Amino acid sequence: MFAGFTGVAGTASAQTAAPATGGVTPTAPAAPAATPTDPATPGAVAVPAGMRTTNGVRAKRYKGKTLDGRTAYFARVPLKAPAQVQSAIIAANKIVGKPYRLGGGHAKVEDSAYDCSGTVSYALIGAGLLKTPLSSYEFDDAWKAGVAGEGQWISVYGNSGHVYAIVAGLRLDTSSARDSSGLRGPQWRPDNRVDADDFVVTHPDGL
Repeated sequence: MFAGFTGVAGTASAQTAAPATGGVTPTAPAAPAATPTDPATPGAVAVPAGMRTTNGVRAKRYKGKTLDGRTAYFARVPLKAPAQVQSAIIAANKIVGKPYRLGGGHAKVEDSAYDCSGTVSYALIGAGLLKTPLSSYEFDDAWKAGVAGEGQWISVYGNSGHVYAIVAGLRLDTSSARDSSGLRGPQWRPDNRVDADDFVVTHPDGL
């Protein structure tokens, strides 16, 4: 029922030069979000050094290393996506590869480990779309600040036990469902889940 990204097809991609690691320094500030008055306008967001980009509207997954040497799957920032979408991806890339911990990312936004809702919340906070972390129960309860149904750029899927998001065509999820890497914790995954129909889906207004 829900196929994830429903926007325009991506164009050929290109990437900026990047070092061997795919991570960025944990203290790097999140890029400024676009003003909410025009969220669908492609924006020029400052992409942190070491984070790759693509010229299209769809995010592209790439394999890299965290600062402590663990394998992780990052997302190339799509330069033709709205600034808030770029900012959500940049924020999520900061915590990709961190361990999974129930309740991680809730008591404090900057944490050493994240659970599913802490991961999605971190990306939305980085984009200026959320103020404080929510639990999967709260995302399941039709996410009060969200609009029902899939978004063109960002879709948040929640139920009583889990939450994940699809951002510019890539799935941000702590579960390795449909991901052959088998890596647990915050990662970018290649496909939507086969059980997507079991989730309530919402999206930020205008995205």
